[in-house]
Amino acid sequence: MNRRPTLLAALALTATAALTLSACGSDDDSPSKDKDNDKIAGVDTGGEKSASPSADAPDSGGRPKITFPSDAKNVFEGDKTGDPVKDAVLADNALGVNAVDEAIFQGSTDTKALGFYNTEKALESSITYAQRYIDGNDTWTGVTRYFNRKATLDGADKAYVTYCSDESKSFIKSKKTGKVDKSAATSDSYVLYNTALKRNADGVWQTTNIVSERGADECQP
Repeated sequence: MNRRPTLLAALALTATAALTLSACGSDDDSPSKDKDNDKIAGVDTGGEKSASPSADAPDSGGRPKITFPSDAKNVFEGDKTGDPVKDAVLADNALGVNAVDEAIFQGSTDTKALGFYNTEKALESSITYAQRYIDGNDTWTGVTRYFNRKATLDGADKAYVTYCSDESKSFIKSKKTGKVDKSAATSDSYVLYNTALKRNADGVWQTTNIVSERGADECQP
């Protein structure tokens, strides 16, 4: 089931990226659990499942700690590629995803992590996306899985990450009533994401742009 409005940045990713972009429009007014929602997700790097930086783990080097409630979890597969630069890109991509979710959980887009890991059009889209949850007095619960995560480097300071998300076990939850909307999973519970990242002066790989496609064939089980 789908719990997010499509997170779509207006910029096109650089043509030099070794990706095929699959952007879909986003007219959603509120998060729901059908084909009008999207989340941030990943592409498998060989079937190995490894844990990405924990949402609750403190980060070193001045990085903000990201905190999730006990009933929600993001699981990122395929963090280890054998290339330390690509691994760093994938790790910061995961933290960028977690930062958007933390804003939803906190009920505020003014969190430290949101602008730390996201910038430019990606930050604008992430703020709009999280605000829809906040305005609707909603959050989410359950587990969202990110898989098929692939990083492509473009020089020393640019990278692209494609990935899929599986939202079949995550659900919209009303903050006011506590009611959880457990709609049945469909093909639209799986989302394809293409993202651009840029390494800043502090060595953080910030997401600069995001496009997504709900129900993409590449992400179906």
